[in-house]
Amino acid sequence: MKVTILGAGAYGTALGGVLTDNGYDIDYYDPRVKKEKLSATTARAKAILVCVPSSTIAHVLPYLPKELPLIVATKGILSDRIFEEFRDWMVMSGPGYAEDIKARKMTHLTATDKRIIEMFGTKYLDFDETDDRGGVLMCGALKNVYAILAGMLKLQPKTREYRKFLADAAFEMKIILEFNDCELETVELNCGKGDLRITCDYPSRNYEFGRQVAEKGYFEPEKTVEGLTALKRLRRGEIAFPKGLKLMGQILRESEKWG
Repeated sequence: MKVTILGAGAYGTALGGVLTDNGYDIDYYDPRVKKEKLSATTARAKAILVCVPSSTIAHVLPYLPKELPLIVATKGILSDRIFEEFRDWMVMSGPGYAEDIKARKMTHLTATDKRIIEMFGTKYLDFDETDDRGGVLMCGALKNVYAILAGMLKLQPKTREYRKFLADAAFEMKIILEFNDCELETVELNCGKGDLRITCDYPSRNYEFGRQVAEKGYFEPEKTVEGLTALKRLRRGEIAFPKGLKLMGQILRESEKWG
């Protein structure tokens, strides 16, 4: 079975390695390198795996075939409205670093469709399940925002402050999911609390960005920091959330200083 992977960065190639080991035929398409048309890469595909940064995804979705199954592995997407034209789409997300997957370290993710488990399941990669596609997407974006704040506060694992921050952030995530008609229980899955825990610590790029901002002031990062994209979308009102959320209010106020 041919699978086109949209995005040839660290995470896309890590998941591509899993698919190759499981017997799938892989084609990569990197939007940064215009060597061939996207239509040529997807011509024989039976499914498409999306691993481009969240800031890029809206620019490439219009050019994807709408009839093929779409597996969304990009984190940082707040709303599922951008997938309305696709007949068959699903999400995989959770606390998985590309380096760990490539090294075959045990990794636990969340899937919204059993086909993901059939395609990607290995001895070192397993899944919990939900049909809450919007909630999984939202968790993948919100945890990056909280991770920036965790870095700014310079929280350290195994401390009381760190544990309280994770509990408070997870509580706020549940409120936001419920406010957007998603399932509170999704926050309890790998894509929720599991991903929040590892993202609010080094070597998370979001956490490290927040830490450096606290020490040096705002700067333009050289590599993608998904939490920044999510913050911009939150400020634009891409999803609704109630006022009075302490941690979310704090990071939104801080981000207003960055322009």
